[in-house]
Amino acid sequence: MSTTITAKKPLNINASLLSPGHRGCAGCGQMIAARLVADALGPNTIIANATGCLEVVTTAYPESSWGLPWIHSLFENAPAVASGIYAALNYKSKIENRNSKIRVVAQGGDGATFDIGFGLISGMWERGENIMYVCYDNEGYMNTGAQASAATPWGANTTTTPLGSHFMKKDLLAIALAHGLNYAAQTTIAYPLDIIKKIKKAAAADGPSYLQILVPCVPGWKIATNQTIALAKLAVLTGIYPAVEYVNGQLADIMKLPANRPPVQDYLKPQGRFKHLFKSERGQEQIAYIQKLADENVKKYNLL
Repeated sequence: MSTTITAKKPLNINASLLSPGHRGCAGCGQMIAARLVADALGPNTIIANATGCLEVVTTAYPESSWGLPWIHSLFENAPAVASGIYAALNYKSKIENRNSKIRVVAQGGDGATFDIGFGLISGMWERGENIMYVCYDNEGYMNTGAQASAATPWGANTTTTPLGSHFMKKDLLAIALAHGLNYAAQTTIAYPLDIIKKIKKAAAADGPSYLQILVPCVPGWKIATNQTIALAKLAVLTGIYPAVEYVNGQLADIMKLPANRPPVQDYLKPQGRFKHLFKSERGQEQIAYIQKLADENVKKYNLL
């Protein structure tokens, strides 16, 4: 009796523009989002990436997981680096008498976006440059130990807000719209097709565009590795993180919620960063307040 052994087809590590084998945590929401973003953009793209988790886990010297041109900048200056690349491409197009088809993208976490690089993003938007900015929002400085950022939600425990944050999350979507962006949107990693759709629409927009993606962080949110997608979905379904889209300054698309949408406590309870809220009467008051914030989102965007 003879046995024929057929060799398995080798893994094509080039199937995605963000290769496996990076150093991201198991269940990392940011890595899921970044792969979707890179593949939706395609290889004819140059990315300027701020310092943060995404940079650290994908480009440990001398290796890189990126299959497209990618430049690491400081925490604060990814938008300025992107502006320089954009200017260089425009100059090259001028002297060669042709239009550049290369898309320039700046990206970073919420620390680089909401806080440290906020001024440079504003400048890039003010200049009206045709550059896309992508924020991977894990709601804290997760790369340096889960400190609070301006994206940290009300009530969340971090190493710098051990009793829970009592600051409101900065509304970057509204700030983008205040700069006159023709395209601004937000979504979560629970909806990959929504990410792909919005990336393509942002890439096609005239002028600067902005996409913010909620990316749960396993150690920072104190969750299990298999809870990332479920919690990203609950963030939308509860109304605490609506998936919405603005085109030419007008609300153009929303993800409608079921009439029996889950309460915010279903979203908060699995997360260790909110466990203190379930231990006291004061905590219950905070949960009620967070529910009110979600209800206000539902009303503002007409999500039901």
